[in-house]
Amino acid sequence: MYFKSFFDEKLAHMSYLIGCQKTGEALVIDPARDVAPYHAAAKKEGLTISAATETHIHADYLSGIRELARSGGVKLYVSDEGDQDWKYQYLNGYEQELLKDGSTFYIGNVKFDVLHTPGHTPESLSFLLTDEGGGADEPMGIFTGDFLFVGDVGRPDLLEKAAGAKGTSETGAIDMFRSLKKLKYLPDHLQVWPAHGAGSACGKSLGAVPMSTLGYERKFNWALRITDEKEFVHELLTGQPEPPTYFAQMKKLNKEGPPLLTREVIPRKSAPTEGDVVVDTRDASRFSDGHLKGSLNIPYNRSFPNWAGWLLDYELDIFLIAEEGRIGEIRKALSSIGLDQVKGYMDPEDLPGQLETYESISVEKANQLMTDDHYYVVDVRNGNEWEDGHIREAHHHMLGHLPEADLPQDKTLIIHCQSGARSAIGASLLQAKGHEVLNVKGGFSAWKGAGYPVE
Repeated sequence: MYFKSFFDEKLAHMSYLIGCQKTGEALVIDPARDVAPYHAAAKKEGLTISAATETHIHADYLSGIRELARSGGVKLYVSDEGDQDWKYQYLNGYEQELLKDGSTFYIGNVKFDVLHTPGHTPESLSFLLTDEGGGADEPMGIFTGDFLFVGDVGRPDLLEKAAGAKGTSETGAIDMFRSLKKLKYLPDHLQVWPAHGAGSACGKSLGAVPMSTLGYERKFNWALRITDEKEFVHELLTGQPEPPTYFAQMKKLNKEGPPLLTREVIPRKSAPTEGDVVVDTRDASRFSDGHLKGSLNIPYNRSFPNWAGWLLDYELDIFLIAEEGRIGEIRKALSSIGLDQVKGYMDPEDLPGQLETYESISVEKANQLMTDDHYYVVDVRNGNEWEDGHIREAHHHMLGHLPEADLPQDKTLIIHCQSGARSAIGASLLQAKGHEVLNVKGGFSAWKGAGYPVE
């Protein structure tokens, strides 16, 4: 048997290529939209990708399962669990097999047994892997998707908070508690292969280790140590991070059919077209020193897809400010969450002479200004960060919801986050909307470090 994992650090996403070396067949589990790495790995090992599956209809990235099937010869194995709202709608024309609890399928001599493990979503499946070609008669591991993570379990509130399915958070939490009971009779040695690691918004305390064992999780995963259903439901629903607004769009597209990728050349231009959303991908210091009026600063780093998904409109064309050599990787990051509408770019060396700027200030300066009625303090951190402690004069407007925030136009906005990175994005957004802005260097951490009061 051949086994290879793939990790996208920007989405904290794990996917897997499993092959039978005796028959030359291979399966991809929970594929990302960019399927080239799977084909390259399979070719290197003399394997042919003959099948693809996913553990559930994902909400945090655009699936590559349709990309793998587009040229034919790839069979799709997908869930047939859950109600009608969570059925795949694009399978006609593709070779397919619908899976339910207790189903079994093979890739060569590698056996996959299917468990229905709802909770994160109603249709969620897990796959037990047994290498019969290697002589095994019991499973080696389990692909758990967003059901069981290292140190955590999948959140059940996304359907309600991101997809608008009212009243599903508590029922999902109860389903999760009962799904975990299905692990009771599985052996401790089982390796646990999840779909996400630390940094994903699909849980609240995911571990940074890429895999674990069921025995280890039984000992140290909080969710497997709670035996009372009500206590479990309360703990699971408490403290979950804000779900990005783009999750609803991903869920819809992955259910109805992820659009197939096209590869038109992105033209280099001297200026954006009227109506484009200008996204400047430089770091915050370079942006604050000079940028096109009205542009949004989302630095190209590990958090780039997350904030792009939160803040960009899927209906509006995108114009990038980025070095020519990085356009391909930035485009790939945007397409991983379905933002395909990049219509042009400008290299920073082509920026004109007359540029807009904003100022960053120290916490000492912020402390002097914020008691003046001409200033309004904006804290763009997450809700749990705000509740753990905040500046007395601050008003909470989480960064992802900042575009619709009702803020005073007649005051200068003093913006901060925990360290200064998110507030820099917020400063660019609010400046583009016509506000006067000051970004606090070092953010709340620097404020506390200086000994200023916290509520």
